[in-house]
Amino acid sequence: MERRLAAILIADVAGYSRLSQIDEEAARRSFNADLDELIKPRIAEHHGRLVKTMGDGLLVEFHSVVDALQCAIAIQREKARQKSASGDAMPLRFRIGVNLGDIIVEDEDIHGDGVNIADRMQTLAEPGGIAISGTTYDQVKTKIDAGFISLGRQKVRSIAEPIRVYRVVFDPAMARRFPQLSKRVRRGAVLAIALCLIAGGGAYLWHRLDIGETPAFVRRFAYPLPDKPSVAVLPFINVSGDSEQDHLAEGLTDDLITELSKVSGLFVIARHSVFALKGDMGKTKEVAAELGVHYLLEGTLQRAGPQLRINVKLIDALTGLSMWGERYDRQYADLFAIQDDVTGKIISALKVELNEGERTQIEKIPSDNLEAYDYYMRAEHEGLLYSDVETYRRTLSYYQKAIDLDPNFADAHAGIARVAVDVWRNDYNFLWSAAVARKIAYDAAGQALKLDPNNARAHTVLALLQLVDGREAEARESANRAVTAQPNSAEAAGNLALILSQTGNHDGAIAEIDRALRLDPSPSPSFQLLAGIVLYTVRDNRRAVPLIEAARDALPNAEPAREYLTAAYGFDGDRVRSAAEKTKLLELFPESNLTYYGYLYDYWRPAELEHHLTGLKAAGIPAWPFGFVGNDADQLDEKALRDLIDGKTWAGKHKNGTAFVQYFDKAGNTAYRSANTNITGTVDVKGNRLCERFSGYFLDRMVCGQVYRNRDAGDAQYVHVTPQALMFFSPAP
Repeated sequence: MERRLAAILIADVAGYSRLSQIDEEAARRSFNADLDELIKPRIAEHHGRLVKTMGDGLLVEFHSVVDALQCAIAIQREKARQKSASGDAMPLRFRIGVNLGDIIVEDEDIHGDGVNIADRMQTLAEPGGIAISGTTYDQVKTKIDAGFISLGRQKVRSIAEPIRVYRVVFDPAMARRFPQLSKRVRRGAVLAIALCLIAGGGAYLWHRLDIGETPAFVRRFAYPLPDKPSVAVLPFINVSGDSEQDHLAEGLTDDLITELSKVSGLFVIARHSVFALKGDMGKTKEVAAELGVHYLLEGTLQRAGPQLRINVKLIDALTGLSMWGERYDRQYADLFAIQDDVTGKIISALKVELNEGERTQIEKIPSDNLEAYDYYMRAEHEGLLYSDVETYRRTLSYYQKAIDLDPNFADAHAGIARVAVDVWRNDYNFLWSAAVARKIAYDAAGQALKLDPNNARAHTVLALLQLVDGREAEARESANRAVTAQPNSAEAAGNLALILSQTGNHDGAIAEIDRALRLDPSPSPSFQLLAGIVLYTVRDNRRAVPLIEAARDALPNAEPAREYLTAAYGFDGDRVRSAAEKTKLLELFPESNLTYYGYLYDYWRPAELEHHLTGLKAAGIPAWPFGFVGNDADQLDEKALRDLIDGKTWAGKHKNGTAFVQYFDKAGNTAYRSANTNITGTVDVKGNRLCERFSGYFLDRMVCGQVYRNRDAGDAQYVHVTPQALMFFSPAP
């Protein structure tokens, strides 16, 4: 069996099945004419070999990858000229893929991964366009008069590892007009530059835009259009004259986004990005251009007691034409039926095929109790803000009221889980202790999944809990389930990216966070911070820093924003800004120290943790709270530590002045009490370190510190330094 390196070109006619249904004989004549009059001469001209035709496709081998790509460009340019010069009723448009790789030769045929990847490139090309693999790009990027736009790493069928993909642009100058798609890709999805669904006469047929012939309006889009129908559900406008119904209009918007997000055949913009445009939606095309979508759904809601009127319209933003519109005059009790009808009409208008699982999920109503649903929508509205303790409490109360009215309301249980995991991870013990929050998060997520095994938010919460618990494989599985359940959820994709970044899969993390940012192009500050942390972790400070800076400016008291910027600026060599951020971090959180961060992120892969701690250390973050540095000669050894905790009571004060008492029994138990804290835990001596675990604190970690004799003037005989505190004490008599 012969193997060799070759350049492979695969071409296929876009939409051939539809053209055959219209006129099979004419479609075949057109294909044969193109093959004989255009394609074969170009193959010969560029020294290629036509291996075979495959229905409406063809496979070609070249010795030179430059020849292969030049042949592809020549074919597509000639086809573009034919189209503009001819009134042909049935023009054929080819997708072409090119790959440089290893092939297997059997007689006159060829196959193997080199051929398979070329075929996958062909599926990623636009009609009239060319997509190439990374191996091809590496060889031709400086040798051909064309432009290239990165589509990032794409996971393609039957190929184990993601493949770098590039779109070829005939005019190199045009490549500079588009953002590099590596910043906006969806893992496992097909991304293209200009997908247009043209409406006319009630029939909607797929047409792709020619490379180099994109209308000026589409060139103004902030992002290239995906290769699937892309939709933004704009915030429904409450025209009731009663602001009490605002949450109902927002809830309807949310639910339509959520339901459409479950459809893998659609691309749906996240709710924060559409709500960010609220009040600035006068011009349809400008909104579509800013969000990078082809279609907009807009509507109004009016409620008067039990009566409900909803007007809704689906607009093709490229043409400005309405594709579908309807007015619903119903009872409020019919709200779910209206949502189902609107969702179904959108899917039908865009000719999207649902799989059985998607159909089942969309048909499932969230709750059969409208009062419970009303409270749930109020909680979701509050949950956007999460700015203070009262907001958290209101959110929780609304979720709980929804559950009280409908104990089987899976989304409400998932909502409580989301709040609880936030409280637990950020140690917001003004609501619950960390131990209580952790249990609530696990229990609520588990109950949500018991009621709805495909609840994306519950899987997301479970993934975060499993990650911090050190269960990497389970965390990745749960995060992937969330993405599968809701393919268009920026929250689920961002969460998966975070987990991948902290468990060593940098390429996967980049792909997922790019996809999340494309789904949510105007993210909230908290999501900007998450995205920035992911990109910082995978060593892409160029993109990470602006995101974290934006989050810091919006959330000036957020510790992670200051912490990560301190390190990122240092890695970038910006000592001035690194020092400024460190100063602000220690001003806001004077206990900040390397030992604390080492314990806090102990579930990260060692390489990621070492990278972060190295950056913080270089910026001057101290090893212990308040910059404490002990004298080795004063540190207590193992025997002295054991004597100091053997049935002893300590009394003293924290660095901040808080008085405390701590008792140690002879069996390794301890009890700590201050003015506002009363906790029990366990204690152990490990060499010259005193290690403690208090249930519900510091993620239930065993945390070790050191004890020194206090040589400074004062009543305290000893200093106890831990990752969280600096305490001065003496044993009680």
